[in-house]
Amino acid sequence: MEKIKTEAIVLVQKGKPEIAFKRLVIELNSLKANEVLIETEAFGLNYADVMARNGLYKEAPAMPCVIGYEVVGTIIQIGKNVDSKWLGERVLAFSRFGGYAKKVISTDQAIVVINDLNSSVALALCTQSVTAFYMVSYIAPIYPGEKVLIHAAAGGVGSILIQLAKYRGATVFAKIGDDNKRELVEKLGADYSINYNHSNYSEQIETILKGSKLDISYNPIGGSSFKDDLKLLGAGGKLFLYGGAALSGKKWGFFSQLNFVKKMGLVIPIGLMMTSKNILGINMLKIADQKPEVLLYCLQQVVELYKKGIIQPQIGGEFQIDSINQAHTLLESGKSMGKITVKW
Repeated sequence: MEKIKTEAIVLVQKGKPEIAFKRLVIELNSLKANEVLIETEAFGLNYADVMARNGLYKEAPAMPCVIGYEVVGTIIQIGKNVDSKWLGERVLAFSRFGGYAKKVISTDQAIVVINDLNSSVALALCTQSVTAFYMVSYIAPIYPGEKVLIHAAAGGVGSILIQLAKYRGATVFAKIGDDNKRELVEKLGADYSINYNHSNYSEQIETILKGSKLDISYNPIGGSSFKDDLKLLGAGGKLFLYGGAALSGKKWGFFSQLNFVKKMGLVIPIGLMMTSKNILGINMLKIADQKPEVLLYCLQQVVELYKKGIIQPQIGGEFQIDSINQAHTLLESGKSMGKITVKW
């Protein structure tokens, strides 16, 4: 069957963006019965992209490959089982990698019509907002009065987590690494902003708690923060792990990974039972693969929450395609706030 040619930003080797990416013409497979072809306007960046570029994300395809989870664009072709109503619609869509391309294949279970919604706002409602919603409102909902710690609170996921947690009645501890981010997280509703570069964040939180404990931690960092968070949690507490940013920037390959695991320590299941604590691993790629209807439901819900004014995505930077290296550098630096997007 005839292949589909398109231009893409291809990840050709690991390392800094300047050497890792090349702009090339690639070929896509012809559409399957339930797939759609999207002419893209823009795509979003996620921290998993940085991990993939550094060779630290095992879910990524073998290089050379095209990464990227989300796009905004117009459907220009459909598979034989897709309703013809989708042709010509402007949509927000998930992609199972492949998002850094001018034409992207998605499925009819991973798209939502957005009409004239700003592309950067729409992209902020995709992977990052869906991840936040899945944790806060779907898999283990927050209840009013619970005390919640949000790591990387000014980032794409963190900024949505703050808003969703406050909407559900939580007290929010927002962990940041720069005082310049304090104004943002407090504007979004954080009750306490904790700068981990001032002093140990767990000690700061213990001082505020005055003997009480946290109910939930949302942790995309891993490493030693995992053990610190477990100590901060009380009975019934939940620790969500949805990333391993503590690995990023490490230069020692296998030894850095070994040290990352060592810092997290050994967790014995019976110990979790005895203390009544919970660890929840979140990988939205696995949810997309095995429960696409759940992913679509979460996507539809966050779009509705935006329309109702309950969440307001934060845009951390809009870049043109020729500046994708700068976009990646900014995201990896830890200095960005909100969603970073790239436009063709």
